[in-house]
Amino acid sequence: MWAYSNPVRIEFGAGAVGKIGNLIGKRRWALVTYDMPAFHELAANIRAEAGPPAVTIANIVTNPDVKDLAQSCELFARAPAKPEVVVALGGGSIIDAAKVIAAAQGDFSRVMASLTGGGALDGSMFTPIVAVPSTAGTGSEVTSWATVWDQASGNKYSLAHRALYPEVAVVDPAITIGAPRGLTLATGLDALSHALESIWNISANPISANFAVTAAREIIEVLPRLVDDLANGELRERQARAALMAGLAFSNTKTALAHNISYDITLHAGTIHGIACSFSLPTVMRWSLGHSADCDANLRRILGDDLGAGVERLAAFLEGLGVSTNPASYGLSASDWRALVLKASQGERGRNFIGRHDLAA
Repeated sequence: MWAYSNPVRIEFGAGAVGKIGNLIGKRRWALVTYDMPAFHELAANIRAEAGPPAVTIANIVTNPDVKDLAQSCELFARAPAKPEVVVALGGGSIIDAAKVIAAAQGDFSRVMASLTGGGALDGSMFTPIVAVPSTAGTGSEVTSWATVWDQASGNKYSLAHRALYPEVAVVDPAITIGAPRGLTLATGLDALSHALESIWNISANPISANFAVTAAREIIEVLPRLVDDLANGELRERQARAALMAGLAFSNTKTALAHNISYDITLHAGTIHGIACSFSLPTVMRWSLGHSADCDANLRRILGDDLGAGVERLAAFLEGLGVSTNPASYGLSASDWRALVLKASQGERGRNFIGRHDLAA
């Protein structure tokens, strides 16, 4: 038996950002975005249709940290009138931050208490979210969780609640054209990881698998061309659509071992998330083989009938993009790698993996 569910309305296509004013309607709104010129211009266009936001929160940077999120929630609380909808305009970090703000209702300590075992949050109190991703990779616009980092303590948390699914995802490939090569590459590989990790997953189902296969095949074809042709609107659209499908896949399965491996590498080495969660994909794929006929069949749809050769093809794809698949490239000795894999396999996401790690492989 299996089930698939995703309640997010999706508005997709070049020019879709022009619908945000109508989606906000007459509601008071909060804007969560980056303090960067490109986002100032996009926000001005939204203001022209929806009126000024009740509050603008622009203190978030990559990998939202508890310190910054506490300040964000304070800013939300200071709005002259409580916002009725949050517009998240930016990458996955912005959308994750918006989810925290929507759940906290001005008091970050509520969220932090829940993350550290202090009880469940009341989803009926959450503020609705309109998510407008500016990158093609994280999938946060169609998931019900947010990543929260605590650099001071070296911890990574996942805030999860069904009420955190955005009300609407506005996916406009045109606004991703300004993303530089490094960001385009990292977010694209994050999406590939979402797709593959939802296949070798204990919660995989036929609908999530079809989204994942379509996404992975498209990313493998498109991403190498896109990183060398960043202004290509057609390639941007194809990558945005593939990333969205990967999001729809892992919105029901969550990720697995490769993501759990990535967390310490990002926390302690500062490796950007999309690289940290994708360099191990060939190794993890090898460990997945033979444990599920459905998983193997879906991987064949992506990488060919010979799955051993498929592992090598996946590794060559990453290496061709300049991403080393050798753990030593990320500062990990053989013993470090073994310890990290063993730790990750016991993590929340690691336990989703259907395979068995073979550290001699």
